[in-house]
Amino acid sequence: IWVKASGVSGRSLEMGVGLFALAGIIALGYLSIKLGKKEVLGSNYYTVYADFESISGLRENAEIEIAGVNIGTVGSISLAKSMARVEMRVRKDIKLPDDSIVSVKTRGLIGDKMLKVSLGGSPVSVKPGSVMFETESAIDLEHLISQYIFGKV
Repeated sequence: IWVKASGVSGRSLEMGVGLFALAGIIALGYLSIKLGKKEVLGSNYYTVYADFESISGLRENAEIEIAGVNIGTVGSISLAKSMARVEMRVRKDIKLPDDSIVSVKTRGLIGDKMLKVSLGGSPVSVKPGSVMFETESAIDLEHLISQYIFGKV
């Protein structure tokens, strides 16, 4: 049984509710993409790779910084010829000289790992998709402490 309220037909009420629900679903989809930091249409980033001996504690989506300014995020982490290969998604407006040094650093007391880029002086920029070999691995504090305790330092 349909109840007509103030001259609104049952069909237009159903249409209004349907449009409202559709708008809600679209809004939820948009928010999930933006909050998940995923790019659907195009990208403002280019990808370069860096090889490390050790990236102990570094996770995907960690920040990449130059002088404390966020310039991108860490993508996938894989193994390439006994080295840890890190995908770096760098903003397109940032040009990295090919002699730049990428280091794994610890942020704050909690110990979150991030990548820090020290810019080089070369006029040649890193090409998207290339690999950077000038890297500094993470410091393994557990190993240093154990060496100190057992008198090997």
